[in-house]
Amino acid sequence: MTRAFELFVAARYLKAKRRQAFISVITVISVLGVAAGVMALVIAIAVNNGFRNSLERNLLGATPHVALLEKEPSAGIENWRELTGRLQALPGVRQASPALYGKVLMSGPMQSSESTLKGMPLDRLNLGPFLREGSIEALREPRTILLGTQLARRTGMLLNSWVTVVSPQGELTPFGPRPLQVRYRVVGLFESGFYDLDNHFAFVTLEAAQALFQTGDVVNALELRIDDLRAAPAIAAEAETIAGPKLGATHWMEQNRQLLGALELEKRVSVITISLIQLIAALNILTALVMSVMEKKRDIAVLVSMGARRAQIARIFIAQGLMIGFTGLLLGLALGYGLSHLADQQQWIALDEEIYSMSYVPFEPRAWDAAWISAMALGVSFLATLYPARAAARIMPVETLRYE
Repeated sequence: MTRAFELFVAARYLKAKRRQAFISVITVISVLGVAAGVMALVIAIAVNNGFRNSLERNLLGATPHVALLEKEPSAGIENWRELTGRLQALPGVRQASPALYGKVLMSGPMQSSESTLKGMPLDRLNLGPFLREGSIEALREPRTILLGTQLARRTGMLLNSWVTVVSPQGELTPFGPRPLQVRYRVVGLFESGFYDLDNHFAFVTLEAAQALFQTGDVVNALELRIDDLRAAPAIAAEAETIAGPKLGATHWMEQNRQLLGALELEKRVSVITISLIQLIAALNILTALVMSVMEKKRDIAVLVSMGARRAQIARIFIAQGLMIGFTGLLLGLALGYGLSHLADQQQWIALDEEIYSMSYVPFEPRAWDAAWISAMALGVSFLATLYPARAAARIMPVETLRYE
């Protein structure tokens, strides 16, 4: 009942017609300030989440989470079958795959382009979700290849067209090494959403890559896909122990350390910078409440004279400030999440793929972010009410009403 009284009085003070219109203006500005801060923070965090999740979803969907490579390039990994089985048995490893990489020259009708050719067993090729045209199963046919969409566009290749692949490693002849040329039929085009991958990579079966690079039955990488991406460093350390001293392990966090560090720094700077908007809104709330206390001195004195406790008077103004903050919070969350959803769905902000590896700015707001943003906004609003509430509670009714 007591709480209902305090909330009722606080709501009446907010809705009452002011003798000084300036107080109402400051109250509206306070609401808009909280809303602007919350909206900006939601959008900034949504952009940060979007970039990070796009990295994990697109890049890591088509690339390994942990890779074992030779510390010093040599003839390749000969016991790859045994190692693949042992790595597959590691806890948390979803898939262990051998792979053979090599630099080649792709020659198409428009132009030639340097690219990376990767050979893998067909049953370990995880490009199904990214396939735009063609079929992965068609790679079972001899001399077939999958191209990234950007690579195909640059070289002028279409589905079912023929591309000439030149391997500089070539084959040995009595007159020395000679580049090896092989024509492949394009049986599929994939698009991971990560520009560097789509612009430089082509895939064939492991046997086809070994034949092109003239390596024999060896690979130069063992790749792991794991269940928990955050466990990559620990699994990489275990894999390196199993593989022996000649192989070194690297993981996706290490390979993308600079990008992940930049995203984390950007998130911290955004939170700190945009929180200043909340502080400005809190100052507006404090100003509005101080002026409200000055305007309502007589009313406060009458309430105390009628039996209202000083703690109740303080809670009236605390409730008034929290109402301002809560109204701004709801408005800010609605605008922030609404704009983030529309911006992501309609791809409002375009990017240069060659620079950012993405065609547009991704927005991915999360429900958990609303929880801590709300707690921060209401916490700042609460702190702004403490001084005015204390000042209101210390008003002496006798002194105030003496001259009325």
